[in-house]
Amino acid sequence: MNARVEPSQVARDGASGAPAEECVLCHVVNGVAILTLDRPQALNALSHAMLHALAAHIERCREDEGIVALVLRGSGEKGLCAGGDVRALYHAANAGRIDGAQGWRQFFIDEYRLDFALHAFPKPIVALADGITMGGGMGLAQAAALRIATERSKIAMPETRIGFVPDVGATRFLGVMPVELSLYVGLTGAVLSGPDAVYSGLADVCVRSDWLSGFEERLARLPSNEVLERLREVFVPPASPMPPATIESFAAAIEKHFSARLTVDEMAASLASALISNPSTEMRAWLQAALDALHGYSPTMLHVTREAILRGRQITLADAYRMELGIVSRAIEEGDFREGVRAHLVDKDRAPRWQPSSLSAVRPERVAHFLNSPWPSETHPLADLGALPPQRSSRLPS
Repeated sequence: MNARVEPSQVARDGASGAPAEECVLCHVVNGVAILTLDRPQALNALSHAMLHALAAHIERCREDEGIVALVLRGSGEKGLCAGGDVRALYHAANAGRIDGAQGWRQFFIDEYRLDFALHAFPKPIVALADGITMGGGMGLAQAAALRIATERSKIAMPETRIGFVPDVGATRFLGVMPVELSLYVGLTGAVLSGPDAVYSGLADVCVRSDWLSGFEERLARLPSNEVLERLREVFVPPASPMPPATIESFAAAIEKHFSARLTVDEMAASLASALISNPSTEMRAWLQAALDALHGYSPTMLHVTREAILRGRQITLADAYRMELGIVSRAIEEGDFREGVRAHLVDKDRAPRWQPSSLSAVRPERVAHFLNSPWPSETHPLADLGALPPQRSSRLPS
């Protein structure tokens, strides 16, 4: 294979020469580029520098004929990526830094461009969602041809908790689920186990985490002309029994209480009514957790999220990113985001003062305002995102 990437850019079978502050390592084993998010002290949360580093590595790998596939993983044992660096975005918003290298809006523009580039990447991607994989980590993982979960996986889109909307393409990729399940996951931020993620369509397989620890050795042993054909067996053992998905036992309840026909107010009322009927201990705990989410998270963003998820099922991925950027911009400039981050991540008093404070007080015109793009279509910052290639050469043999 004739590699076009210089050793100073991507080291072959060794460590990357990337600056330490980028927190992204890259090395190549048998033609497979392995990108490691290397910020374990922050659960590999994405900084703006990391977005730039990832984008640069991905473009080099795209152009390098010697690279046949890509692996995304996180450093340490706690997870792939816990999301974006929300505290940094909070401080940028409070300081009025919107655009440019330190701007909060530029962060989202660059993040969505990176995620779209991964979805359009012409070579197979494997994402190791071992441990915490949430928010921005899901944006990366859902672009993969093979999404690997483990018994340690904690997979979620928890944005409504901090007055935000499930983004990074979530309004589109949650559409792999039945609509009721997508609303449940998107509105409550429910944390899914590895088996739950497979059941829900957000992971392809669940394997033991200790099996993944040896993937580089298995990869190196493959004949170089068989890497693509046998890449799946590097990550998926011949016998991979999976525990049952816990969420499956609540499927009927999810279908009933999170119906697309219900408003968020009606969902909350339905959950509260079910609690009165003296359900089992397990069901009571599930109902109460779901109800607490709908009563405790930003009322405005719960209403906006419901509508965005329903719209996202009908539009392209590029349009989903465009829609999400508009919602995100309004949530930070005039919504509940800063208050949610203050309450849960900065002051940690766990007592956000949402405006308004109740589901019933949110007016339909307010919801429509969040969903109405701040930009004309031709001047949207993501106007140039096009359609994905109709036939990507990124599937892996089963």
